[in-house]
Amino acid sequence: MNRAVLLDIADGIATITLNRPDAANAIDPDLAAGFRAAVTRLSDGNLPRVIVLTAAGRIFCGGGDVRRMASATDRARYLAELAGTMHEALAALRALPVPVVASVPGTVAGAGLGLVLAADVVVAVETARFVSAYSAIGLSPDCGVTALLPATIGPRRAAELILRNRRLDAATALDWGLVSEVCAPGDLAGRTTAIATDIAALPGTAAGESARLLRQPYHSQLADEARTISRLGELPAADALIRAFS
Repeated sequence: MNRAVLLDIADGIATITLNRPDAANAIDPDLAAGFRAAVTRLSDGNLPRVIVLTAAGRIFCGGGDVRRMASATDRARYLAELAGTMHEALAALRALPVPVVASVPGTVAGAGLGLVLAADVVVAVETARFVSAYSAIGLSPDCGVTALLPATIGPRRAAELILRNRRLDAATALDWGLVSEVCAPGDLAGRTTAIATDIAALPGTAAGESARLLRQPYHSQLADEARTISRLGELPAADALIRAFS
Protein backbone atom coordinates (compact mmCIF):
# COMPACT_ATOMS: atom_id res chain seq x y z
CA MET A 1 0.00 0.00 0.00
CA ASN A 2 1.32 3.50 -0.80
CA ARG A 3 1.76 6.13 1.90
CA ALA A 4 -1.05 8.39 0.66
CA VAL A 5 -3.48 6.22 2.63
CA LEU A 6 -2.66 4.36 5.83
CA LEU A 7 -4.47 1.33 7.22
CA ASP A 8 -4.23 0.19 10.83
CA ILE A 9 -6.19 -2.67 12.37
CA ALA A 10 -6.35 -3.19 16.13
CA ASP A 11 -8.93 -4.65 18.49
CA GLY A 12 -11.46 -5.17 15.72
CA ILE A 13 -11.27 -1.55 14.56
CA ALA A 14 -9.78 -0.75 11.15
CA THR A 15 -8.63 2.86 10.69
CA ILE A 16 -8.20 4.24 7.18
CA THR A 17 -6.27 7.53 7.23
CA LEU A 18 -5.94 9.91 4.30
CA ASN A 19 -2.28 10.87 4.51
CA ARG A 20 -1.50 13.85 2.27
CA PRO A 21 -1.72 16.59 4.92
CA ASP A 22 0.63 18.93 3.04
CA ALA A 23 -1.76 18.79 0.06
CA ALA A 24 -4.98 19.16 2.10
CA ASN A 25 -5.48 15.40 1.67
CA ALA A 26 -6.62 16.16 -1.86
CA ILE A 27 -7.46 13.17 -4.00
CA ASP A 28 -4.91 12.33 -6.68
CA PRO A 29 -4.28 8.95 -8.36
CA ASP A 30 -2.02 7.77 -5.53
CA LEU A 31 -4.58 8.56 -2.83
CA ALA A 32 -7.42 7.05 -4.86
CA ALA A 33 -5.42 3.87 -5.47
CA GLY A 34 -4.40 3.73 -1.81
CA PHE A 35 -7.98 4.11 -0.66
CA ARG A 36 -9.13 1.37 -3.00
CA ALA A 37 -6.29 -0.89 -1.82
CA ALA A 38 -7.25 -0.34 1.83
CA VAL A 39 -10.89 -1.23 1.21
CA THR A 40 -9.86 -4.26 -0.87
CA ARG A 41 -7.59 -5.49 1.89
CA LEU A 42 -10.43 -5.27 4.39
CA SER A 43 -12.79 -7.01 1.99
CA ASP A 44 -10.38 -9.87 1.37
CA GLY A 45 -9.47 -10.57 4.99
CA ASN A 46 -11.31 -11.12 8.24
CA LEU A 47 -13.78 -8.26 8.45
CA PRO A 48 -13.20 -5.75 11.26
CA ARG A 49 -16.01 -4.87 13.64
CA VAL A 50 -15.84 -1.17 12.74
CA ILE A 51 -14.09 0.98 10.13
CA VAL A 52 -12.92 4.49 11.06
CA LEU A 53 -12.28 6.89 8.19
CA THR A 54 -10.13 9.87 9.12
CA ALA A 55 -7.31 12.11 7.87
CA ALA A 56 -3.90 13.38 8.94
CA GLY A 57 -3.57 17.10 9.62
CA ARG A 58 -6.21 19.80 10.06
CA ILE A 59 -8.11 19.24 6.80
CA PHE A 60 -10.16 16.11 6.25
CA CYS A 61 -10.17 16.29 2.45
CA GLY A 62 -9.90 19.25 0.09
CA GLY A 63 -11.56 17.35 -2.77
CA GLY A 64 -9.76 16.49 -5.98
CA ASP A 65 -6.19 17.67 -6.46
CA VAL A 66 -6.79 20.64 -8.79
CA ARG A 67 -3.11 21.06 -9.64
CA ARG A 68 -3.04 17.53 -10.98
CA MET A 69 -6.21 18.24 -12.96
CA ALA A 70 -4.66 21.38 -14.44
CA SER A 71 -1.53 19.53 -15.56
CA ALA A 72 -3.30 16.49 -17.04
CA THR A 73 -2.69 16.21 -20.77
CA ASP A 74 -6.04 14.44 -21.26
CA ARG A 75 -8.23 15.87 -18.51
CA ALA A 76 -11.38 13.99 -19.49
CA ARG A 77 -9.58 10.67 -19.23
CA TYR A 78 -7.80 11.73 -16.04
CA LEU A 79 -11.08 12.66 -14.33
CA ALA A 80 -12.84 9.53 -15.56
CA GLU A 81 -10.09 7.29 -14.21
CA LEU A 82 -9.77 9.17 -10.92
CA ALA A 83 -13.52 9.14 -10.30
CA GLY A 84 -13.70 5.53 -11.41
CA THR A 85 -11.10 4.42 -8.86
CA MET A 86 -12.77 6.30 -6.02
CA HIS A 87 -16.21 5.07 -7.03
CA GLU A 88 -15.07 1.47 -7.10
CA ALA A 89 -13.63 1.86 -3.60
CA LEU A 90 -16.67 3.65 -2.18
CA ALA A 91 -19.10 1.11 -3.63
CA ALA A 92 -17.02 -1.70 -2.12
CA LEU A 93 -16.85 0.09 1.23
CA ARG A 94 -20.60 0.56 1.41
CA ALA A 95 -21.18 -3.07 0.43
CA LEU A 96 -19.26 -4.31 3.48
CA PRO A 97 -21.41 -5.41 6.44
CA VAL A 98 -19.30 -3.20 8.70
CA PRO A 99 -20.32 0.11 10.35
CA VAL A 100 -18.22 3.07 9.18
CA VAL A 101 -17.39 6.03 11.43
CA ALA A 102 -15.98 9.21 9.85
CA SER A 103 -13.73 11.25 12.13
CA VAL A 104 -13.48 14.75 10.64
CA PRO A 105 -10.61 16.98 11.89
CA GLY A 106 -11.37 19.98 9.68
CA THR A 107 -12.52 21.25 6.31
CA VAL A 108 -14.37 18.95 3.92
CA ALA A 109 -14.64 19.98 0.27
CA GLY A 110 -15.70 18.43 -3.02
CA ALA A 111 -15.15 14.68 -3.14
CA GLY A 112 -14.44 14.81 0.58
CA LEU A 113 -18.19 15.15 1.03
CA GLY A 114 -18.57 11.80 -0.70
CA LEU A 115 -16.27 10.19 1.86
CA VAL A 116 -18.22 11.71 4.75
CA LEU A 117 -21.53 10.66 3.22
CA ALA A 118 -20.28 7.09 2.81
CA ALA A 119 -20.02 6.78 6.60
CA ASP A 120 -22.81 5.71 8.94
CA VAL A 121 -21.73 7.91 11.86
CA VAL A 122 -19.87 11.22 11.46
CA VAL A 123 -18.01 13.01 14.25
CA ALA A 124 -16.62 16.44 13.33
CA VAL A 125 -14.68 19.12 15.17
CA GLU A 126 -16.57 22.33 15.86
CA THR A 127 -14.22 24.25 13.56
CA ALA A 128 -14.97 22.03 10.54
CA ARG A 129 -16.42 23.55 7.39
CA PHE A 130 -18.26 21.76 4.59
CA VAL A 131 -18.44 22.99 0.98
CA SER A 132 -19.14 21.26 -2.34
CA ALA A 133 -16.67 23.49 -4.29
CA TYR A 134 -17.35 21.75 -7.62
CA SER A 135 -18.98 24.76 -9.28
CA ALA A 136 -15.94 26.89 -8.44
CA ILE A 137 -13.92 24.92 -10.98
CA GLY A 138 -16.72 24.23 -13.46
CA LEU A 139 -17.26 20.59 -12.54
CA SER A 140 -20.17 18.45 -11.38
CA PRO A 141 -20.05 16.30 -8.21
CA ASP A 142 -18.63 12.81 -8.00
CA CYS A 143 -18.06 10.21 -5.25
CA GLY A 144 -21.78 9.66 -4.79
CA VAL A 145 -22.52 13.21 -3.64
CA THR A 146 -25.53 13.67 -5.94
CA ALA A 147 -27.13 10.49 -4.59
CA LEU A 148 -26.27 10.63 -0.90
CA LEU A 149 -26.38 14.36 -0.15
CA PRO A 150 -30.11 14.79 -1.01
CA ALA A 151 -30.89 11.55 0.82
CA THR A 152 -29.04 12.80 3.91
CA ILE A 153 -30.02 16.47 4.19
CA GLY A 154 -32.91 16.78 1.72
CA PRO A 155 -33.02 17.93 -1.92
CA ARG A 156 -33.46 21.67 -1.22
CA ARG A 157 -30.52 21.85 1.12
CA ALA A 158 -28.44 19.69 -1.20
CA ALA A 159 -29.18 22.17 -4.00
CA GLU A 160 -27.99 25.01 -1.73
CA LEU A 161 -24.64 23.29 -1.29
CA ILE A 162 -24.15 22.17 -4.88
CA LEU A 163 -25.74 24.95 -6.95
CA ARG A 164 -24.95 27.94 -4.72
CA ASN A 165 -21.72 26.54 -3.27
CA ARG A 166 -22.86 27.38 0.25
CA ARG A 167 -20.34 26.77 3.01
CA LEU A 168 -21.65 25.10 6.16
CA ASP A 169 -20.14 25.44 9.59
CA ALA A 170 -20.14 22.43 11.89
CA ALA A 171 -23.16 23.60 13.90
CA THR A 172 -25.27 23.93 10.75
CA ALA A 173 -23.99 20.61 9.43
CA LEU A 174 -25.15 19.02 12.68
CA ASP A 175 -28.55 20.75 12.48
CA TRP A 176 -28.99 19.62 8.87
CA GLY A 177 -28.04 16.01 9.65
CA LEU A 178 -24.81 15.98 7.65
CA VAL A 179 -22.86 15.05 10.78
CA SER A 180 -23.90 13.03 13.84
CA GLU A 181 -21.92 14.82 16.52
CA VAL A 182 -19.69 17.88 16.97
CA CYS A 183 -16.88 18.17 19.49
CA ALA A 184 -13.87 20.29 20.40
CA PRO A 185 -10.74 19.56 18.33
CA GLY A 186 -8.98 18.13 21.35
CA ASP A 187 -11.82 15.69 21.97
CA LEU A 188 -12.07 14.24 18.45
CA ALA A 189 -9.78 11.25 18.93
CA GLY A 190 -11.42 10.32 22.22
CA ARG A 191 -14.97 10.59 20.92
CA THR A 192 -14.09 8.61 17.79
CA THR A 193 -12.49 5.86 19.84
CA ALA A 194 -15.43 5.73 22.25
CA ILE A 195 -18.00 5.44 19.45
CA ALA A 196 -15.99 2.85 17.51
CA THR A 197 -15.35 0.82 20.67
CA ASP A 198 -19.04 0.86 21.62
CA ILE A 199 -20.04 -0.38 18.16
CA ALA A 200 -17.30 -3.00 18.13
CA ALA A 201 -18.54 -4.36 21.46
CA LEU A 202 -22.04 -5.08 20.14
CA PRO A 203 -22.75 -8.84 19.96
CA GLY A 204 -22.78 -10.80 16.73
CA THR A 205 -22.87 -9.23 13.28
CA ALA A 206 -26.25 -7.50 13.54
CA ALA A 207 -24.74 -4.00 13.67
CA GLY A 208 -22.74 -4.56 10.50
CA GLU A 209 -25.60 -6.08 8.57
CA SER A 210 -27.93 -3.33 9.77
CA ALA A 211 -25.50 -0.66 8.58
CA ARG A 212 -25.31 -2.34 5.17
CA LEU A 213 -29.08 -2.50 4.89
CA LEU A 214 -29.47 1.17 5.83
CA ARG A 215 -27.22 2.33 3.01
CA GLN A 216 -28.82 3.58 -0.18
CA PRO A 217 -27.67 1.81 -3.38
CA TYR A 218 -26.04 4.29 -5.72
CA HIS A 219 -24.11 2.31 -8.31
CA SER A 220 -25.94 3.77 -11.32
CA GLN A 221 -25.48 7.30 -9.97
CA LEU A 222 -21.74 6.73 -9.57
CA ALA A 223 -21.42 5.77 -13.23
CA ASP A 224 -23.35 8.86 -14.34
CA GLU A 225 -21.25 11.11 -12.09
CA ALA A 226 -18.00 9.73 -13.55
CA ARG A 227 -19.19 10.29 -17.13
CA THR A 228 -20.42 13.82 -16.40
CA ILE A 229 -17.38 15.13 -14.51
CA SER A 230 -15.15 13.72 -17.27
CA ARG A 231 -17.16 15.47 -19.99
CA LEU A 232 -17.27 18.80 -18.17
CA GLY A 233 -13.57 18.66 -17.39
CA GLU A 234 -12.57 19.10 -21.02
CA LEU A 235 -14.85 22.09 -21.72
CA PRO A 236 -13.27 25.58 -22.06
CA ALA A 237 -15.11 27.00 -19.03
CA ALA A 238 -13.80 24.31 -16.69
CA ASP A 239 -10.34 24.47 -18.24
CA ALA A 240 -10.05 28.19 -17.43
CA LEU A 241 -11.38 27.78 -13.90
CA ILE A 242 -9.18 24.77 -13.08
CA ARG A 243 -6.04 26.51 -14.32
CA ALA A 244 -6.87 29.68 -12.42
CA PHE A 245 -7.67 27.76 -9.21
CA SER A 246 -4.48 25.70 -9.37
